[in-house]
Amino acid sequence: MKKVITYGTYDLITAGHIEHLRDAKAMGDYLIVGVSTDEFNAIKHKKSYLSYEERKFVMESIKYVDEVIPETHWEQKPDDIKKYGISIVAMGSDWEGDPKFEGLREYCDVKYTYRSGKYSSTDFRKHVEEYVKDEKEDK
Repeated sequence: MKKVITYGTYDLITAGHIEHLRDAKAMGDYLIVGVSTDEFNAIKHKKSYLSYEERKFVMESIKYVDEVIPETHWEQKPDDIKKYGISIVAMGSDWEGDPKFEGLREYCDVKYTYRSGKYSSTDFRKHVEEYVKDEKEDK
């Protein structure tokens, strides 16, 4: 069985996230998703709308995902690769060339899913923030 793993915060899921998960799953037989914990997001200076437990629940509900694990720190990836018998680390093409992932090639294959650019979680977040602001102003 070929196991694939990917990592991310996965807050405010967009069609781009689903495409990435679909393409990552197509690389193997079993897809594990490492979801960044709230504590790890704080270290990365990121804030999520949804808690780790909520984001984990959403990931577990997506048909391409076979298993969800917590991502608690940058350095856990080699241990995860060994622990879960990973064949491929799959990340979005925005991570291509990043040493955090390129360095994993000594343990397994590293592949990138194509990002069309038409789905941006950053843009989506801005739209949500504008919507919330408008809703507050209308009250």
